[in-house]
Amino acid sequence: MIIVPIKEGENLERALKKFKRKFEKTGIVRELRARQSFTKKSIIQRETKKRAIYRQQLQLKEE
Repeated sequence: MIIVPIKEGENLERALKKFKRKFEKTGIVRELRARQSFTKKSIIQRETKKRAIYRQQLQLKEE
């Protein structure tokens, strides 16, 4: 459950913005979309390898 503390006299739009940010950080929407369709384990592994290679290349460019 997401709890957003609101200060006295705080604008409602600002509180909604805080709620949306917290909701995005939890990753609920991403998880629901992933559960809607089945992906094979081999495809998941391939994507994780691609991400790891990409991150490693970025780190090597920084150094």
